[in-house]
Amino acid sequence: MRAEGLRRTVDGTALLEVSEFRIDARDRIAIVGPTGSGKSLLLRAVSMLDGVDRGVIHFRGRRIGGPHVPRYRSRVIYLHQQPSLGESSVLETLREPFRYRVNRERRFDRDRVVGELRSFGRDANFLSRSCRDLSGGELQLVALLRATGLRPDVLLLDEPTAALDVETTRHVESFVDRWINEPDVSRAFVWVTHDRAQADRVGTRRVEIRGGKIVPGDTDHFPSRADPRN
Repeated sequence: MRAEGLRRTVDGTALLEVSEFRIDARDRIAIVGPTGSGKSLLLRAVSMLDGVDRGVIHFRGRRIGGPHVPRYRSRVIYLHQQPSLGESSVLETLREPFRYRVNRERRFDRDRVVGELRSFGRDANFLSRSCRDLSGGELQLVALLRATGLRPDVLLLDEPTAALDVETTRHVESFVDRWINEPDVSRAFVWVTHDRAQADRVGTRRVEIRGGKIVPGDTDHFPSRADPRN
């Protein structure tokens, strides 16, 4: 995925101004920067959830626009730090995306979901619970399961553990690590975080944003973590 010339302004003030941002297969990108620097704006622009004044996005050699946007959004999925999942059961919430035309060729894998739930200390009974009764950590788990169940190419994670305790945070980090390392796939993620220690744990490449712009030098890899592409 490649975004070029992204710019968003409000009342004449540029909130986002990024000349180029690339996400390649197997990338683990950690985005850091102060509050209000444009981290979430970049992710929402890349996911094509928010409009921009100008800029283009290319994916798999195609400029994305018009009728191609829904399928693009099913391949490059954005996750908010506080997902809103309604009041249906967990199972119905996980099944819902598969009813959309763009996802009809994909199959809901209940066995996979149950296996992942066990890694979080929950069993199949969790599927019958209502989303309105879930904790913040449980809602994030369901959101991750729903997104990864669609087998996307890219996950855009907007501070997914900001409101979680240490144990649940590590479970989420492990979950995403397992997802990107599944065999016979080429995936990538972008993880926005205020926690630079977390950035070191999850990322192999750091992008720093200040004032809506990427700080030069973002291609440096973290020396503390082996690059999974090697």
